[in-house]
Amino acid sequence: MTPAQTKALGVHLFTATGAVFAMLAMLQAIQKDWAMMFVWLIVAFAVDGVDGPLARHYHVKKHAPQFDGVLLDLIIDYLTYVFIPAYALYASGLMDGWSGWVAIIVITFGSALYFCDTRMKTSDNSFSGFPGCWNMVILVLFALTPPWWACLALVAVLAVTMFVPVKFIHPVRTDRWRAISLPMALAWTVFAGVSAWVGFEPPTPVFWGLMITSLYLLGAGAMQQVLHGPNG
Repeated sequence: MTPAQTKALGVHLFTATGAVFAMLAMLQAIQKDWAMMFVWLIVAFAVDGVDGPLARHYHVKKHAPQFDGVLLDLIIDYLTYVFIPAYALYASGLMDGWSGWVAIIVITFGSALYFCDTRMKTSDNSFSGFPGCWNMVILVLFALTPPWWACLALVAVLAVTMFVPVKFIHPVRTDRWRAISLPMALAWTVFAGVSAWVGFEPPTPVFWGLMITSLYLLGAGAMQQVLHGPNG
């Protein structure tokens, strides 16, 4: 095995650690330790943010083609972005009863379709429609603890938005505003990690930092469309 092949294989192995972090998060979810569940999901989120640039830098498609990195990434993303957070939304009691059932069905069903939609990426490497980042949304709901009807309304709106041509940025791959988007994504990761670590009772600066970065990441793509047109 050449050095280039070894490095490329190492990237695949690094990506696969996300599955381990998903299992650790699920174990904490079963015990209803939501804070530690989200800590592990944030670790998986950080791995997901780093492995893509590494894969492109070490040319994994050329040097380690026996593994499909895109498929591996999607499998792990579905677990960490969709499946485990949806379970937490229901099992935590934040949305229980009929509203919880509606939420987990809408989230898991809609996201499964979205993840296999060949139109999910735009020409500038953004996402067409809400990219199923339920881990981020549900973490913010844990921090806000809104009433069940507000959670249900947000889930419904975002689920519909997955299949309408509204752009959502990829903080690493979307060129426009990357100088702002990447620091915002990094800051969100820090604020989210601190919020989870302290049991979703973050200090005021952390709380507002989480809110501001979340709103930016949620709305930056749509704002680009407004300012620069549908392909902007």
